Amino acid sequence: MINFIFTLIDFFYQPFRRLIPLQTFRYMACGGGNMALDIFLFFIFYNFVFQKQILQLGFFAFQPHTAAFLTAFCITFPIGFLLSKYIVWTNSIVKSHVQLFRYFVIVMVNLLFNVLFIKLLVEYFHFYPTVAKIITTAISVLFSYLSSKHFTFKVKNDPSSSR
Repeated sequence: MINFIFTLIDFFYQPFRRLIPLQTFRYMACGGGNMALDIFLFFIFYNFVFQKQILQLGFFAFQPHTAAFLTAFCITFPIGFLLSKYIVWTNSIVKSHVQLFRYFVIVMVNLLFNVLFIKLLVEYFHFYPTVAKIITTAISVLFSYLSSKHFTFKVKNDPSSSR
């Protein structure tokens, strides 16, 4: 599966090879694919699973956009880590368990940012929840890239193309 993903991404990289490094393209492809999956899952959970209704869990109640976000997150978190570790940042000098912990910390910062920003956009500015999710995700991408590159999956040098 890993070789198939490398082959697929590297095939589409060819027209962009003079514009951006391979590692950055792999990050964009993996992150973009995982982001698209996240947005798709959010849409499905919001509209069809939670049916735009408040989710009651005993003492807790979640707005449908918050429940959809958290549910989609539970699926895309492990996928994102595995893609980052085995496709994008393959030359990391950081041990796997440390990578996972750091990835978790960065994702938790992004999760807090996402929940607060989606809540702000939906409940105070009355954006449609899927649009609010797209805007929030776009803003957090730069933070995620820089955090991954310089903290979570740090490398000795900054190679741009090796597997």
